[in-house]
Amino acid sequence: MNNKPIYVELEIRANLDQLWMHTQNPQLHEQWDLRFSQIQYLPQTNESDIQKFRYETRIGFGLKISGTGETSCTTMKDSKERVSTLTFASAQPVSLIRMGGGYWKYKDQGDKLTFITLFNYQTRFGIAGRVLDRFIFRPIFGWATAWSFDRLRIWLEEHIPPSVVAERALIHYLSICLIVLLWCYKGLVPKLLFPETGELAMMKQLGLFKGMELPMVHLVGICEMGFGVLIACFHRRKWIFIAHVLALFLLTTPALLFHPEVLTSPFNPITLSLPMIGLGLTAYLSRRHLPQARRCKRQYK
Repeated sequence: MNNKPIYVELEIRANLDQLWMHTQNPQLHEQWDLRFSQIQYLPQTNESDIQKFRYETRIGFGLKISGTGETSCTTMKDSKERVSTLTFASAQPVSLIRMGGGYWKYKDQGDKLTFITLFNYQTRFGIAGRVLDRFIFRPIFGWATAWSFDRLRIWLEEHIPPSVVAERALIHYLSICLIVLLWCYKGLVPKLLFPETGELAMMKQLGLFKGMELPMVHLVGICEMGFGVLIACFHRRKWIFIAHVLALFLLTTPALLFHPEVLTSPFNPITLSLPMIGLGLTAYLSRRHLPQARRCKRQYK
């Protein structure tokens, strides 16, 4: 089972020296690259242009993967293109990656740069390791590379530090997850599973669907769950948050008009709708300048 190399290409509006510094300086590199927690250059013992380094990646639960590597660079075409090659390896038995290598390529296009990486690696654990790599690890590793490239782009183009971008992304996606969870809960539990706890009674009080109240409650529940899926798919679009607020208003108003006593209960439409609107506002305000792995080209020509 031969897995394809990981390839990522992205255009960045920056000058070549600036991009070079942010990728070759270990202290700057580790700030934007999601794949590494720490990168340290090792002292050179001769005049060779090969630079050895040590890297470390935290994988959670107090565990970390460390390894070593070597990198060197070449300048070509009247300084309009540079290539940095590297090899890397980990001697840790828990590391799926045994050894690998690849390159970074920097192409000066005048008003923009094309930043490219291509690399591949060998895995441990025999067939099981190759299967795990192909269907789980390699897709995640490729996504992390592309996401990191776009975080670097935001740093260079918008001058927003990678730590701020990461915090904004965490706030945004956490808000979206909670909104989607709440919409799906609103549709599934009180409308599809237990409509007799209040939703069916409120639908009957509307008096608009004689004899069809239960199917209508179920239909509203399905629509709410579907709307949660739409928010997950279009969370970067402005219109989805406008629709989010309007939908909450349309669903809450009839309950307050025809069943106002619900306001006296500990958990009522207001106590749910207002936090959902707040989460929507948080997600809306944090949606700008979020890294997108799909912005990068992932297919090697």
